[in-house]
Amino acid sequence: MKSTGDLGNSAARRSGRTWRDNKALSVGITAVVYAGALVLAVILVGLSGISAPLAQIALGTLVATIVVFAVSVAVDNSSKYDPNWSLQPLAIAGFYLWSDRGEIDARQVLVTVLVLLYAVRLTSNFYRDWPGLGKEDFRYVGFRRRAGRFYWPVSFFGIHLFPTIMVFLGCLPLYAVAGPSVDAFHWLDIVAALITLAAVGIAFVADEQLRVFRRDPANRGRCIRTGLWARSRHPNYLGEIMTWWGLWLFALAAGPVWWWTVAGAAAISLMFVFVSVPMMEKRALATREGYRQYRDETPMLLPGWRSQAAATDGADRTG
Repeated sequence: MKSTGDLGNSAARRSGRTWRDNKALSVGITAVVYAGALVLAVILVGLSGISAPLAQIALGTLVATIVVFAVSVAVDNSSKYDPNWSLQPLAIAGFYLWSDRGEIDARQVLVTVLVLLYAVRLTSNFYRDWPGLGKEDFRYVGFRRRAGRFYWPVSFFGIHLFPTIMVFLGCLPLYAVAGPSVDAFHWLDIVAALITLAAVGIAFVADEQLRVFRRDPANRGRCIRTGLWARSRHPNYLGEIMTWWGLWLFALAAGPVWWWTVAGAAAISLMFVFVSVPMMEKRALATREGYRQYRDETPMLLPGWRSQAAATDGADRTG
């Protein structure tokens, strides 16, 4: 779940292991690891004898996370996990199609296509700016510095397992969509599709605007205040959050009985508002010229909504 400019120097970079700077090699390693994690997860789920779909998903995602974590330790870089945020929903959607719990209908096909679009956009955004295993997200570098010898336990529970659980919750609507629908395809599905599509589009445009801004040497050390960023301090995060609410609306369209799947969208929204945004704002206040004024003048997420004291106060406390 990484936007442009989120990456910082890692211990690997400082040690001068130049093979880590080979982007093609790093991407190749990542592809092999994720493919292997998926295959192993499918095998172990099949051997487990578990029949409940949600339990199968839980076991599979846990196995895949452990595999990725093991490689993160081996290459000394927790950013190895980052693509999992966008690939896990695609794997779950694919599982439901493959397992064929019921007749595949228009709703499930539409949701799967939208999840694919989301996965392609976010994964490609990460790899476009990731130079290789010599770079690690600045937040992970901070965890490494503060945790010392306990870094890898912190990394497993905080950087690997916690996001896996968040995505598992966020994908609960996929379970509802794949199950027997109480209601046939109707107007709420169209609303859900438009919101999800708009969410992916907002995140894409925001990241592209930021990428163009960062490419200009004259903007070094400055904060972007144009385009979508003139209306929201974190439009890419807004798009991310909207995606999960869009998926929940699909579950609601399948039948009111699936209302409880809102737990995922709610949990992810809280995570971004109270964890991700304050961490980004703390760094921006310390490194970006004029960011304090920009923060005071621009809504955190929703354009036009000035009641954003929670994130502002959090940034003040940590800044």
